[in-house]
Amino acid sequence: MTRRDAMLGTAGGLAGLSAQVAAQAPQGMATALPVAARRMTELRFRSGKTYAHPGEEVTLDVVFQEPGGRERRVPAFYAGDHLWCARYAPEMPGTHRWRAEATDTGNTDLHGVSGAVEAAPFTGWNPLLQRGALRVAENKRTLAYGDGSPFFWLGDTWWMALTGRMEWPGDFQKLVADRVAKGYNVVQFVAGLFPDMASFDPRGSNEAGFPWEAGYTRLNPLWWAVADLKVQHIVDAGLVPCILGCWGYYLQVLGVEKMKRHWREVIARWGALPVVWCLAGEGAMPWYLSDTKDADRKELEQGWTEMARYVRATDPFERLICIHPSRAGRDIVTDAAVLDFEMLQTGHGDYRSLPNTIHEVVKNYEREPRMPVVQAEVCYEGILGRCREDLQRQMFWASVLNGACGFTYGANGIWQVNLPGMPFGPSPHGNNWGSTPWWEAAQWPGGAQLGHFAKLLRTLPWERMEPHPEWVEPRWTDKDYDMPCAAGIPRELRVVYIPSMWQTPRLRGMEPGIRYQMTAVHTATGEALRFGEAWDHGNGDFAIPLFPEKRDWVLVLRRPE
Repeated sequence: MTRRDAMLGTAGGLAGLSAQVAAQAPQGMATALPVAARRMTELRFRSGKTYAHPGEEVTLDVVFQEPGGRERRVPAFYAGDHLWCARYAPEMPGTHRWRAEATDTGNTDLHGVSGAVEAAPFTGWNPLLQRGALRVAENKRTLAYGDGSPFFWLGDTWWMALTGRMEWPGDFQKLVADRVAKGYNVVQFVAGLFPDMASFDPRGSNEAGFPWEAGYTRLNPLWWAVADLKVQHIVDAGLVPCILGCWGYYLQVLGVEKMKRHWREVIARWGALPVVWCLAGEGAMPWYLSDTKDADRKELEQGWTEMARYVRATDPFERLICIHPSRAGRDIVTDAAVLDFEMLQTGHGDYRSLPNTIHEVVKNYEREPRMPVVQAEVCYEGILGRCREDLQRQMFWASVLNGACGFTYGANGIWQVNLPGMPFGPSPHGNNWGSTPWWEAAQWPGGAQLGHFAKLLRTLPWERMEPHPEWVEPRWTDKDYDMPCAAGIPRELRVVYIPSMWQTPRLRGMEPGIRYQMTAVHTATGEALRFGEAWDHGNGDFAIPLFPEKRDWVLVLRRPE
């Protein structure tokens, strides 16, 4: 039995999926539907009128009015079998009244229908639903949950996870559980229009085919129904889906209007979940084999700026918007105001990418308008047969201690979903990025070690830390980037990353009269060792004792309360 056959045999089969949903559609839609605040509910509208191309011929919005009077216009999607669905997550308890508005005003099954959703207070363990979807913190430097509590972003890169090669439910749920246990809280993936392949490449299909029918004539509801299962499971596990609408060059393949149709579907399907929108991957990168790349880049920069405005206008839930770049997100749109936070990609050249990584983090941390900076891609572990765990550790700390409020890891093998004996294979330019099976790559040590670091930071007031490279000597400079870096809060907290060095560095700028308690964190195991006290030994200097072994360490200094 093939993977596709197995999927078709579950839950009544994909062919019956839309019929099952349709059978559950309530009659009349006039009664209140119970739901908890921040949990997604779905209204279903079955049309007695037949359309040749229903998803394209008729647009349906459902306008919800919150208890305080604010209205949110929620786009609905066509689910197949004469069924339209609108997904909504009430932000607050109380009665949320709604009315349906369709472009075919004569269809009384879709237009003019009204009702209410009765939202009870939220109960449950899920931090995303307890605290609310992500937003930019008041300091404009970090991200926070909706209730204002800090959110340190540790993401993982699963670009092609919605393909059938990441089998549902077994393989997919196995990887989710692994990442949750290791301390990750974000997953970056693409909504069907994947990188490193041309349109309708078989490697980009799932158990129901492709997100669009051949020639991009119309959307395929069953592809999206299968994808729904995976996206919902990510949220149910407490992870934030960072959803890339496509890879950048598809904007020129589909054109602006069809890309808006694609993004409307993404918002309608998943906007009621606590997601983050990423407009595109490699947003201004032309098709790999293009002969007009300079002109293409300019067109893409203009196009994605327009698309950002469309996404913001269409999304009733005001999810954060970013774009995945070749270097920095605000450099590939014509108006930085369309973005909520900055994403960086700083290279895959092993240690040769360290100078650019520090340079881009520092530059974008200092730029105006101020916005949070997330390191979104750098040196996937195992790519090109290198970039191993020692580099993962240094890239993480070089990013975070110089101003990044989050870091996304990548394992070469997961992002393209290599299967045992069936690797992804070559990209359009002919290169094969690597053949390691995805589960083997998921167990590489760097991924677990970054999880230790994220767990450590979440025990600290990291959201108030600022870069202080001058607090350690020697320190990284434009002449030598492979040196310690530091950040913290004056008179309260210092965090120093010390790469493997022959000499032990010194702490500088120690405040007179303050004695810090030191902890040395073993970067491979995450074990924290008590390391005595640190204080001003004169001129603000403190000589760090010898570590138990010569390797890289994280040194944490906290002032006792």
